[in-house]
Amino acid sequence: MIALLFILLGLFFLLGVPIAFSLGLASAITVWQGDLTQMVVVVQQIFNSINSFPLMAIPFFMLAGYLMQEGGISNRLVDFSNTLVGSMSGGLAIVAILTSLFFAAISGSGAATTAAIGSILIPAMLAKGYDVKFAASNQAAAGALGVIIPPSIPLILYGIAAGVSVGDMFFAGILPGLVITISLILYAYIYSKKQGYTGTEKSSPKEILVAGRKAILAIFMPVIVLGGIYGGIFTPTEAAVVAVVYSFIVGFVVYREIKFSAIMGILQKSAVTTAVILSIIGTAGLYSYIMQNLRVPAMLSDAVVGTIESPIIFILLVNVILLISGMFIEAAAAILIFVPILLPIALEFGMDPVHFGIIMVVNLAMGMFTPPVGLNLFVASQISNVGISRLSKAILPFVAVVLINVLLISFLPFLSTWLPSFR
Repeated sequence: MIALLFILLGLFFLLGVPIAFSLGLASAITVWQGDLTQMVVVVQQIFNSINSFPLMAIPFFMLAGYLMQEGGISNRLVDFSNTLVGSMSGGLAIVAILTSLFFAAISGSGAATTAAIGSILIPAMLAKGYDVKFAASNQAAAGALGVIIPPSIPLILYGIAAGVSVGDMFFAGILPGLVITISLILYAYIYSKKQGYTGTEKSSPKEILVAGRKAILAIFMPVIVLGGIYGGIFTPTEAAVVAVVYSFIVGFVVYREIKFSAIMGILQKSAVTTAVILSIIGTAGLYSYIMQNLRVPAMLSDAVVGTIESPIIFILLVNVILLISGMFIEAAAAILIFVPILLPIALEFGMDPVHFGIIMVVNLAMGMFTPPVGLNLFVASQISNVGISRLSKAILPFVAVVLINVLLISFLPFLSTWLPSFR
């Protein structure tokens, strides 16, 4: 039964079946082969997997992201970042990273961050003479900040799957996200200096203040959302609703860039994206339930703990497994599949569940721009009109930079646990 479960999933992946259907079909066929009368479990577990109050944060954060993308917030963040760092060597590349950091703290989605910021800055970088492969790769890597910087959908899912406070996970993602941001900026600066990519004209203090004033409402949003969560004013789910209301008021009433005719389209896009994510969560939850019934996590835990004595070897093995998985599997599904398997083993080695969650999320974030099927890579490819094969080579230095950060985060637990310790 265990072999059938894994073989079917691998077969469906190879055939190109969408991930939600792959997980659902592999699970359903395994249950059917075991006992046809238990097929009702398939429906029950899919429903149970999405019947969670914290998961309500996902559709609201997705809606907030689309509202801000449509409401001109990304443009204002780009303009403000440009006045701050645009004059440096590789200024526009650094602006892309810095703006992605701001936008990630609002949208919570890597693909949305890549699309919203990349559609503005990739053409701007090309106009300034940047190599198209570098411009697209830089944005694909920067977009991954969307799943590390809170609020983040993968952080929410890990908190639910691991029984860890979502607020603690949000806190834990801040320092690793900042460390990765700084590393990407340093690489972009050094590479741009070498290639002779000059910055824009230096902005005056007045221009910085004007751009900051225009972007203040956009910058203030993560302060409201995250401050409310950390201050105990509202839960992450309630914070997602606050984000929707705030982004609608800013985009529709204050900036007046969201037209009434566009609202239905925004709702439709967020509904479709949410449906895709929840379908994956539902079928991944079913797959995890079957694995637990077959005692897969317990058997793997006994085998790993019995053969691997060093926690260092275990952490390195986990990083390899998660990085490879992130290349092929949606982050939501990977979290729900691997948490029941890997977390008990991590706890056996004395690891903090919050620290382990950040290791997992950062690896899966790196998988979003790692060839051959990184989602951010596809989004950047569409914006830049550069083929995936060409981008796959250009992205490798960015993968190396983030990989170094993964190792730092893995072996320096305080980066993940220091801020949550203040709660």
